[in-house]
Amino acid sequence: MDIREIQNLIKFVAKSGATEVKLEMDDFKITIKTTTEGAAEAAATAYIQQMPVAQQAAPVAAAPAAPVADAPAAAPVGEDTSKFITVKSPIIGTLYRKPSPDKPSFVEVGSVINKGDVVCVIEAMKLFNEIESEVSGKIVKVLVDDASPVEFDQPLFLVDPS
Repeated sequence: MDIREIQNLIKFVAKSGATEVKLEMDDFKITIKTTTEGAAEAAATAYIQQMPVAQQAAPVAAAPAAPVADAPAAAPVGEDTSKFITVKSPIIGTLYRKPSPDKPSFVEVGSVINKGDVVCVIEAMKLFNEIESEVSGKIVKVLVDDASPVEFDQPLFLVDPS
């Protein structure tokens, strides 16, 4: 494993929200611990230990993760967004609007949803998590494309509760 692969691993762990990851291979061991400072910054430090030599290399620090720009939360032209409720992502992962590629989307613009209805799934660490609506209403805007990466608390849908 070269330094570039290690740096990519550190960035991935920092973005995933995990607090500690340990990786042991035949000839080395890596421990990555992350801390968050505020909602947008994350720093990661990795300690690499050669197994046969039992030496610890100097810590490798990743730069703070850059905040990912949210999808524009624009409402339909001429409408006031304050009356809409935003459904946000509860986790980091990849959002899928369909239960499978050959099935229709869970919701579309104009769909009427009830509290507890599944609006999408988010894949995180090879697990598919159904995201349920916490409100009842009508979908007025879809803010994220299918198969897009999403961040924690990123707006996904605008719902008109009236």
